[in-house]
Amino acid sequence: MSLVDLSKQVALGIDIGGTNTKFGLVNHRGEILVKGSIPTDEFDTPEAFIDALYNKIQPLADEYCEGKEFEGIGVGAPNANYYRGTIEQAPNLPWKGVINFADMMTKKFGKPCKMTNDANAAALGEMMYGAARGMKDFIMITLGTGVGSGIIAGGHLIYGHDGFAGELGHTIVKPGGRKHWSTGSEGSLEAYASATGISITAKKMRAEFPDSMLNQYPEEEIDSKTVFECAKKGDPTAIEVFRYTGQKLGEALANFVMFSSPEAILLFGGVIKSGDFILKPAKLHMERNLLPIFRNKVKLVFSELDEADAAILGASALVWEK
Repeated sequence: MSLVDLSKQVALGIDIGGTNTKFGLVNHRGEILVKGSIPTDEFDTPEAFIDALYNKIQPLADEYCEGKEFEGIGVGAPNANYYRGTIEQAPNLPWKGVINFADMMTKKFGKPCKMTNDANAAALGEMMYGAARGMKDFIMITLGTGVGSGIIAGGHLIYGHDGFAGELGHTIVKPGGRKHWSTGSEGSLEAYASATGISITAKKMRAEFPDSMLNQYPEEEIDSKTVFECAKKGDPTAIEVFRYTGQKLGEALANFVMFSSPEAILLFGGVIKSGDFILKPAKLHMERNLLPIFRNKVKLVFSELDEADAAILGASALVWEK
């Protein structure tokens, strides 16, 4: 049996977003050889989108894969199903219904294609290239516009029987609580711990405290970044917004820990730039709500992947996944 030279293997990682799609050719060490992007929302059909991707990527693959082995394609996308290679009823993409995306990519590029949702891809990327190297049990939580998650147990992603497992952002943390702007559910983690949720909390709290720095900004400028800037300046209301958000996050994390007993919970996304303002209350309320056998065992760790490249790296990790 001949030895495989991993240094010469290259994977294509693709991150499909509602507005833009990013891609990169990645080697086994997690180095992005070349990257680029195309607008997602300019294409009315998936066929036109894949044609545009091919026309942009294939010349780069010919150049950067010369003397190397182009192993395959990994795709992170909303509502992507790992088992079926489909994108199903994605609310923020221009193509509706069930799309056999992986098969279409394989036919166009002549390479095997795997896909999953973006948070699952981020978890794989973290395990292969980032802070979770060497870990076999951890949970990845992405705190951005929404709250995504990927659960690794025994070194494998938990997909469930239908490919959609791990939507921890939509678990209920406050029954009968805040109505989610998209799903209509009441009291989900995403409604509180996402950047969108933080904005809603801040708007409510600043109305109760007229002296808050947050009242110096017009309604449309009240976002998680503004709250962070005010918190850094010592504004009690902004600090309380993060404390409350951290509490809701920590209470949810306690449930997640008792579900899968992970070695660590990795946090990723724009919201974690608020640092200890959210991390300290999250850790406090996680530990407070754990059974004694789980306490002081689980690390809360920030991602080590560069935010701009994480989605590409995560998608590419699908190719190396065994």
